[in-house]
Amino acid sequence: MDTRSIWLKSMFKNLFSSLQGDTVKAILLVCLAVGVVGVSYGSLAMAYGFPLWVPMALSMLVVAGASEFMFIGIVASGGNPLAAAAAGLLVNARHLPFGVTVRDLVGKRAAGLLGCHIMNDESVVFGLSQKTPEQRKAAYWLCGLGVMVLWPLGVLIGSGIGQLLPAPETIGLDAVFPAILLALVLPALKKKTTLIRASSGAALSLAAVPFAPVGLPVLLSLLGLLTRKK
Repeated sequence: MDTRSIWLKSMFKNLFSSLQGDTVKAILLVCLAVGVVGVSYGSLAMAYGFPLWVPMALSMLVVAGASEFMFIGIVASGGNPLAAAAAGLLVNARHLPFGVTVRDLVGKRAAGLLGCHIMNDESVVFGLSQKTPEQRKAAYWLCGLGVMVLWPLGVLIGSGIGQLLPAPETIGLDAVFPAILLALVLPALKKKTTLIRASSGAALSLAAVPFAPVGLPVLLSLLGLLTRKK
């Protein structure tokens, strides 16, 4: 083992040693779940006719499942790639407050660039839920790095499945990501205001589908946020 490998091993050991076993297990399970979603994404991208480099590049450079699914869905439906990119950026607008919240966890200088790149819903949640500063930073980095590795790996596996299985809906791969999103959203809909705004946005988006270009109905759904409870 060379000096660099020893140094990296020591660095990671010191960084993650503050985490409890249950926390590490939970992080690894979430990262594995993200990889499963990546399989769905990769298979759909292939079924839609995208070359392999498109989902792989997005999975490594964007690392944001919701916006990536939206992008390939809009483009595959005939939408303008610019509109698809705009929709993805709006979905990822939540990263702006995320960045402010976890600024002490991402690191500085060169490490800070990687720390920003691995910022996602999962790493932010695990990072902010820990008790001590050391545990928060360790959880953020462990989850972020796990997602950064397993998301593209899942996409690669899914791409292979998509090439062998032109119709991924036959085994339900097309429903994996929407089902996960629905499961995440349902608890929030217990609040009346959230339910009203989400329902208004969904209704507006569906009403615009027959008339608006592909990709625009998703953007119009954001107007549901302006709905107020009487």
